[in-house]
Amino acid sequence: MQRPNWRLLKTAPAHGSWNMAVDEAILEAVGNGDVSPTLRFYAWEPPCLTLGYAQPISDVDHSKLENNGWEVVRRITGGRAILHTDELTYAVIVPANEPRLAGDIITSYKRLSQTLLAGLAQLGIFAQVEPNPKSAQKTSPNGPICFETPSNYEILYAGKKLIGSAQARRQSGILQHGSLPLFGNLKRVTDVLTFDNNAERHLAAQRLSARATTVEIALGKQVTWEEAASTFADAFSQNLEINLVPGDLSRDELTRTEQLIKDKYINAAWIERI
Repeated sequence: MQRPNWRLLKTAPAHGSWNMAVDEAILEAVGNGDVSPTLRFYAWEPPCLTLGYAQPISDVDHSKLENNGWEVVRRITGGRAILHTDELTYAVIVPANEPRLAGDIITSYKRLSQTLLAGLAQLGIFAQVEPNPKSAQKTSPNGPICFETPSNYEILYAGKKLIGSAQARRQSGILQHGSLPLFGNLKRVTDVLTFDNNAERHLAAQRLSARATTVEIALGKQVTWEEAASTFADAFSQNLEINLVPGDLSRDELTRTEQLIKDKYINAAWIERI
């Protein structure tokens, strides 16, 4: 089978609203057949808290978020809160009929998990995919923090969550994006979420430390964003048998991004929808 060409994007660190608008603009463009299937790597500046599609805005402590100079945005994908900083973020965006993501959400999720495992292995981290992590049964599903509890088929290292991913499907396209913490203190997210009291906040931070990890902890050294992006691009190319062609966002995608930022991603009607 001839390897298809996918577009490879590496975008500069940007505001959370821009990052989320770009992912959605690409999803629309890919679904319409205007651009090739796309693998995107990106980063965040300033740090940004993202909420899952159905997560209540009441989980956010806005005063503490503002004091830290961090932003908040809502994703079109599900799941719980993630603080994006010191990480590699990836997005895989393909038409609905892409055979490499054929099947239901779990089937495609498992396939991409194997590709992510290959990328970690190339970095020297030999992680695992757990179909039913035991820790998923120990925490209330209503907890606000994504990395506190691995979901089914997510990636663990030494029993701790290393990559958090989520998927959105539309009639014409599929988006999966996810977060790989490279270094830093994962407990920082608890500083900007609401808890009944400081004791509950402290317990949440302890649980997070016990159940999540970073590349630096796994390897005992820091890996740069560029090194991680290049390594994972190679893993995607090999594992999915695709040719990755470096490219840029189209003019139409950039125009649509700006429209989505204005109409949606900085709009309280979206951010505070629940």
